[in-house]
Amino acid sequence: MPHLSKCVLYVLSLYVFGTVVLKHCGQSRIAGLLSRLHQSKYWTMRQRLREFTYEAKHKRGRHRQEVNVQGCFAPLLRWVLDKFIGEEKQVVLALDATYLKDRFVILAISVVVSGCAIPVAWHIQEGNRKGKWNPIWMQLLDILKEAVPADWTVFALTDSGLYAKPLFEHLRDMGWLNFMRVNASQGLFLPQGETEWIPIASMVHKGMTPCVMTGKCFKGDSIDCALILQWDEDYDKACVLVSNVPAEQVVHNVYTTRYWIECGFKDGKRGLLHWEQSKMKCPKRAERLWLVISIALLCLTCRGEEASDDPHWKTLQAPSTRHSLFSVSLLGYIETLVALLDSYPLTSGYLNPYSWLPLPDE
Repeated sequence: MPHLSKCVLYVLSLYVFGTVVLKHCGQSRIAGLLSRLHQSKYWTMRQRLREFTYEAKHKRGRHRQEVNVQGCFAPLLRWVLDKFIGEEKQVVLALDATYLKDRFVILAISVVVSGCAIPVAWHIQEGNRKGKWNPIWMQLLDILKEAVPADWTVFALTDSGLYAKPLFEHLRDMGWLNFMRVNASQGLFLPQGETEWIPIASMVHKGMTPCVMTGKCFKGDSIDCALILQWDEDYDKACVLVSNVPAEQVVHNVYTTRYWIECGFKDGKRGLLHWEQSKMKCPKRAERLWLVISIALLCLTCRGEEASDDPHWKTLQAPSTRHSLFSVSLLGYIETLVALLDSYPLTSGYLNPYSWLPLPDE
């Protein structure tokens, strides 16, 4: 992150270290840890952490600058992409909104990987603020686009509440492969080569065989797309997706990773780093705190992914589900704690590729 000064990077590193070790992003307790570790004054350390989130005019001293969070998004995504091992150059991004009570609404774009999610771009605003979200999403996407090499394939996933034609077309024009969920009870579909529009609701039923069709969706403001229909017996609602991926190239299990962003929100809150306990009321300061949380989740996920390949953890599965007993991020925390207690070097970890995704030339 070359746009950040050495002083800011140092404080950011301390902030992330304290967050990871304490499994909490609270300034007061991190200041307590760091002041004791560095044999410095508690109030001095606490003020340094607080000023990391402040605007320039609220900082002490001359020539102080505020942290430009948006300037960190592209470097952050490059950092995540650099962590992937292997020859596959593919990444899955999920777009979703989350809330902190009625105080904040957070629009976040995260890399979903290993059952976890690492935020790489976000916008935080007051919970009661009105306005359109699409311009915000497009701005965040444009910032991230510069970080993606031309030979990488990007999948972008959204839930039904975020579907909008301008966003669909923006992702398409970026050259990214999108899967956007839509409401099955609304809209019409015109299959390719047909002349009669069909209600989408009449095309789905519980227990149906998944199918993909090419045509136009939404008669009033139509888009050319692939329509993906699925309704498993275990779910109460059908899963209906529109995509710019050619029907013959659709990979059905890509969209299941969208739910990992919910795991990421949980990790940031009560599941791991406890950002829900933050007393912050200023959205811009909360955005800077999210930079700390994002890097902490990146470090924990990479270490956890590396640890999950260790024979000690590979066989640790719940007998009933055969799933791992620990999330990758929690496993990363355990490995970090063990390394600190046993005094052996911490590795930076890595991210495994999506083994179930086909390579672009397949």
